[in-house]
Amino acid sequence: MPEITASTVYFLQPGPANTARTLELARARAAALGIRKVLVATTSGATGAQAAQALQGLEVIAVSHSAGFSKPDTQELTLENRAAIKTAGARILTCQHAFGGVGRAVRKKLGTYELEEIVAFTLRTFCEGMKVAAEMTLMAADAGLVRTDEPVIAIAGTGHGADTAAVLKPANAQAFFDLRFLEIICMPSPGHP
Repeated sequence: MPEITASTVYFLQPGPANTARTLELARARAAALGIRKVLVATTSGATGAQAAQALQGLEVIAVSHSAGFSKPDTQELTLENRAAIKTAGARILTCQHAFGGVGRAVRKKLGTYELEEIVAFTLRTFCEGMKVAAEMTLMAADAGLVRTDEPVIAIAGTGHGADTAAVLKPANAQAFFDLRFLEIICMPSPGHP
């Protein structure tokens, strides 16, 4: 029976201390699988800029929070980091979160969770980064930046930095159940707080 052998790295602690290693692991797996597109979650842009530098030669797409995510009329991606990402040859995607938006507005206003946030909580049972990896892969597919028939690597983290990387088969948000996690490259260990 044919098989694929791949290893998963589990970090004993989540967080930004794992960023460089996560990027190294993602680069190696992209090379092994012939994957060209890498998505990386970024808030201030620091992780996006670091990934754009570390993953040169690949098509890096830094996915930021939508404007107004933290407070009205505010963009958390700094101008300095935006410039650094672009100078390194990466692209930036800023749009509504696939698991947020109107559903989040209903929760905030009416105190009840909508479907998108229930999906988000379910994905967080793996770790925060897995939720973000799925979400930004849907967002990138909806924006036409990745194809649904070519795997990508999605890099995300817990709070800040990167501690999670996975190979995904993208899908558009309206075809969410076609999204597939093909491999987990690294993540915080589920057995350690």
